[in-house]
Amino acid sequence: MRIAVIGATGLVGREMLTVLEERGFGKEEVMAAASPKSAGKKIGFAGRELTVQSVEDVIAARPEYAIFSAGAAASRQYAPRFAEVGTTVIDNSSAWRKLPEIPLVVPEINLDAIKPTDRIIANPNCSTIQMVLALSALQREYGIRRLVIATYQSITGTGIKAVRQLEAEEQGHTPSEMAYAYPIHRNLFPHGGDFQEDGYTTEEQKLVDETRKIFADPTIQITATVVRVPVVGGHSEAVNVELRKDYDLEEVRQLIAATPGIILYDNPAENQYPMPILSHHRDEVWVGRLRRDHSQPNSLNLWVVADNIRKGAATNAIEIMEGLIRR
Repeated sequence: MRIAVIGATGLVGREMLTVLEERGFGKEEVMAAASPKSAGKKIGFAGRELTVQSVEDVIAARPEYAIFSAGAAASRQYAPRFAEVGTTVIDNSSAWRKLPEIPLVVPEINLDAIKPTDRIIANPNCSTIQMVLALSALQREYGIRRLVIATYQSITGTGIKAVRQLEAEEQGHTPSEMAYAYPIHRNLFPHGGDFQEDGYTTEEQKLVDETRKIFADPTIQITATVVRVPVVGGHSEAVNVELRKDYDLEEVRQLIAATPGIILYDNPAENQYPMPILSHHRDEVWVGRLRRDHSQPNSLNLWVVADNIRKGAATNAIEIMEGLIRR
């Protein structure tokens, strides 16, 4: 099988290669593509070196799958061309997520949204993936009426430039290039993505639109605040959930614990709760701090943590591909 990774030199692209190797694709013909300035570079993979190729050359090779993490503009330009030659594209950008004809997939929840004729599949935003997986059993058993979300998002969601900014600031240096308008070391700011006319950011809007699409329920009421924090290991989310009917908290715990891909880590008496330091380099979504909301009927609070580069991007994309292969 021939698998292409588009954007292979970036943070997520490199992690995609790592996940492919970990999941047994090391003997397949894996192709790495990136921007023209990266062409010819060498990337280690499964005990050998891959030479970074141009996207045009990879299209000509007609791979079975092309996994994209090259940004929305590149995806809009090249994904349809891959699709035209019969390649199934799994795209990690925002380019296709809102289009009703493009499936938006977390494989544990809605792999069946992909039709045999679909050639472009959207990978959801990282903060959406971990939250909907944590909530999927509750949506199925009780129905979700409303979500109030505050995210605490790792700088790795912005990319390598943000990591270098934080590292320079931690060492007391002036960063050569600023990913953010403000220092991030010993700081945080309520700004992720671009501000819209209504005062919300595009990152906040993604949580609204993508959650409704994945759950196939446009009636869920959702409001969100995105915060960028000086963390490398993963995204954290405080989620308040109003269900459509009352619940038993122990049953909720059991439902969440039984969800594939979830680790329920919730023992306050022993100071056990999810943290980015636990999720770093892991594929699981960690859930804890489960408790009833006494201020509102049928409501509860939970805390959700996951490595945004792994399950929030690379791993989810490759799990989509694995699901299609099995099917």
